[in-house]
Amino acid sequence: MAGEDLLNLRPVLVRLEELREHEEYNPEHLEELLAEIKSDGVLKRPIIVDARTKVILDGHHRYNCMKRLGKTHIPVYFVDYWRPEIEVLPWDNKPPVTKEMVINAGLTGKKLPSKSSRHMVRLGGEVYHITYIEREAPTPLEEIP
Repeated sequence: MAGEDLLNLRPVLVRLEELREHEEYNPEHLEELLAEIKSDGVLKRPIIVDARTKVILDGHHRYNCMKRLGKTHIPVYFVDYWRPEIEVLPWDNKPPVTKEMVINAGLTGKKLPSKSSRHMVRLGGEVYHITYIEREAPTPLEEIP
């Protein structure tokens, strides 16, 4: 089945400074998530990053939480963004967005507004939000440099 390997991603620890954000984050959501991560003592899910460009596709808030916690690394699931199974759509009532726009924003530092892109994955004829392949892999904060 096409895309089956997307369900078996393995997280790797990556230096925060190697990664590139393509969109802004929502400060209120960041504070809520930061409080949850501190309370739980774990990062529940790795983020998803394009393997070639190191542009973050999903997980900007988690990325920024790790920065705020003084961490130098974050667990990452690397994917090939150009795979046909991975699609990008705008959130409701937002302007259209393309993979090229996402990568350009990440590489130039000219970030798109928060929630500009909604990454989806097409598996077995169904379309899911990309968090579907972001399997929970809780990592205790003390294990993250």
